[in-house]
Amino acid sequence: MAAKTPEPRKEMPDPQLPGAEFKRRFLAQFADPAFAPLANELERVAAAAWAGYSHHRKSPRTRRAGAGFADPEYELSTDWLEGREAIARAQRRHEDPAAPDCFLLINGSTRSEHTCPGESSKSHRLLTLAREVLEAQANTSVTTLDLSRLASEYGRHIHPCKGCFSTAAALCHWPCSCYPNYSLGQTQDWMYEIYPLWVAAHGVLIVTPVHWFHGSSTLKLMMDRMVCADGGNPDPTRTHGKDAKRAKEIELAGWDYARPLSGRLFACVVHGDAEGAASARRAICDWLSSLKLDAAGSGAAIDRYIGYWQPYATSHQALDADEAVQEEVRLAARTLLLAVQDLRRGLRPDATRELKPPRDK
Repeated sequence: MAAKTPEPRKEMPDPQLPGAEFKRRFLAQFADPAFAPLANELERVAAAAWAGYSHHRKSPRTRRAGAGFADPEYELSTDWLEGREAIARAQRRHEDPAAPDCFLLINGSTRSEHTCPGESSKSHRLLTLAREVLEAQANTSVTTLDLSRLASEYGRHIHPCKGCFSTAAALCHWPCSCYPNYSLGQTQDWMYEIYPLWVAAHGVLIVTPVHWFHGSSTLKLMMDRMVCADGGNPDPTRTHGKDAKRAKEIELAGWDYARPLSGRLFACVVHGDAEGAASARRAICDWLSSLKLDAAGSGAAIDRYIGYWQPYATSHQALDADEAVQEEVRLAARTLLLAVQDLRRGLRPDATRELKPPRDK
């Protein structure tokens, strides 16, 4: 006899705000005196925002799901449908044998000279070395995803993962349907642009510093939101949006845990200055492997210290002097390049066969 589907557990305090507190928080974003002449208009905008919030209008613009969905009549967010189509276009590019070898390079550092730190990051410099290797090769397409823009560019957000997968696999939709949430002001989510970059890629290279024994918070935000590529549900009509009990029923009936990024190749460079580089590299590589990406080769995943226990003020000079680590980053890029070339020719990637590391020990 099949086990009874458990009821979703509900015991946490309600976060719903009263009208006065909502209005205070909403108007706080217009504290600049330049908005003072628009006070009446802002009051009207606040009232409209309150109506959306109090009525929980997460996705005010929807349309019928249509053919190909379990429930063609179900109303789906137009944002989600557009994100799904962008992923489908990226998948077609990925599968096109006439398309160039496609690489996604990810700068995991939050630091840049365009915001408070006042200086570019070493991750950016190392990523540039890798990009030069790949762009020098004919028939390649190289895209850079610079996560420092979360801190330096207006309107860039990666909202946090809500943990839907932990309720039931089917509740986590591919791509993520948790955002945008207009009623909560959780908009301009970058992930609908990021998912297609991963899908189109044949090879992915991540360069990140160590922040407290892991990659940066910006990198971790993206990593968490990639959970929907680790067995997520491509059809939200099956769960009628976010019906937690229905999702539990579907998972318990049997779930296939599809991995839409399976078979892509990865390289990873983690650099630190004192502690945590190896553990961060292992965590990131384990995460990529759990998504069913494959390591490009033994030279493609490295962790190094630059200016070990030296002043932060001279860290760029330490990188200037460390020509070996610069060459190791180029080696990681070459390893990824050769592995992708082999993979697309139908060969088993073995990029390490031709490459000699700059130092053995």
